[in-house]
Order: sequence, then C-alpha cells, then structure tokens
Amino acid sequence: MNDAAPERNSETPAPTVNAAAQAWRSALRLFCFVVVATALMSMTHSVTRTRIQAALTAEKMKFISEVLPAERYDNDLLADSITLPPTPELGLKTESRVYRARKDGKYNALVLEAVAPDGYAGAIRLLIGISRAGEITGVRVVDHRETPGLGDYIDPRRDKNKTRPWIAQFTGLIAPEIPDADWRVKKERGRFDAYAGATVSPRAVIEAVRKAARFAARSGERLFEEKTP
Repeated sequence: MNDAAPERNSETPAPTVNAAAQAWRSALRLFCFVVVATALMSMTHSVTRTRIQAALTAEKMKFISEVLPAERYDNDLLADSITLPPTPELGLKTESRVYRARKDGKYNALVLEAVAPDGYAGAIRLLIGISRAGEITGVRVVDHRETPGLGDYIDPRRDKNKTRPWIAQFTGLIAPEIPDADWRVKKERGRFDAYAGATVSPRAVIEAVRKAARFAARSGERLFEEKTP
C-alpha cells in the first residue's frame, strides 16, 4: 500500500524586513530630531543671552546714572569705555572698566570701578564718578558682605536714612581740595560721619574713594586719550 504524499503547506512565508533599510530610517529620524533640537536650543540660547545682556546693561546704566547725572555727558558711556589692567590704586587685582563721559566732545568725567579690600566682612565693590576738575559726582556700593543692620549702611539700599544716605557725603566734594588727614571718620578727626560701633566699613570706603580720586587726578587725561578698542 502506497503511503500518501505529504501535503504541502500552501501558505507563502511572510516577507522579511530589510534590516538595512530600517536602520537607515531610524538614523534619519534621529538625525532630524537632533537638528530640530539643536535649532531650538540655539534659538533659546540666543534669546536668553540677548535678554540677559539687556538686563545687565540696564543694571549697569542704573548704577552709572546714580554716580554721574545724565546732564554731565552726551556720549554713549558703555561704548566709550576702556579696559584697565589690574590696578592696585583702585584696589583691583583683575581687569576693570573705565567709562568716559564727554560733553560736546570734551573730557568731562570718568566713572571708575574700585574695590575697598578691607571691609569688615571682605571686599566692598564700588562705582565712583569723578569730574575732570576732581569733583566727586557720586559713589555707590555695588557689592558687599557687610553685617546686615550694622555696617551695611554704606549701601544706600540698606541705609535707613533715605533722605540723605551715608554715601551721599561724597557727592559734590572737590577731592584735590581735601587734605589726606581729612579723609577719615569724625571719630578720628576727619570730616566724614559714621555710625557709632560700625566704623570699619565706612573707613574702607572713604580710603577707597580717596585713592580713586587721586588716581583720576593723576591718570584721567591719559585714560581719556586712549582709543576705544
């Protein structure tokens, strides 16, 4: 008896997926994702950087306007500025900026960055406006770590006397007319007020302003003549 022939399977095998094509499509999708993500990150960074730069510029101009009234100059101070190397006379161990104020094209004042290194709690960063004639047009503390409620009155934002903050004593002084012996607190027979029990901070600021005024008198003409990079 003949055995029956085995029955053939009529179903066709399922087509196999081309592995190379699938890998290529995956790589293409990944590449597109990376391109889009990079573009979005770049746009975000650009917008954020622009906003941060604008905020920094506004903050800087705010401080400058507090030490040098706008009627004292008619140029762009941020554009008409130069870089100073580390300058011991200003208490600076790193580079700083000098902003040059011109009126009708003539040298009228400088705005200097300075540091009082001997504050009670560390360095006190200052911005100082000084006219060509040696008049101090304003002084502001831009950064400090002085004791809250005690020595921080050097900062007008912390000073409880809002009518005439302590720092306002410098405004309008003609520095060349003040002898070195007068650049002290009244407790030490100088001309500057200080709050009882908190004289370390004002001493540091007074000395820093004195040195900055001397530096401006000595180097102002040279700084004004330097070309803007």
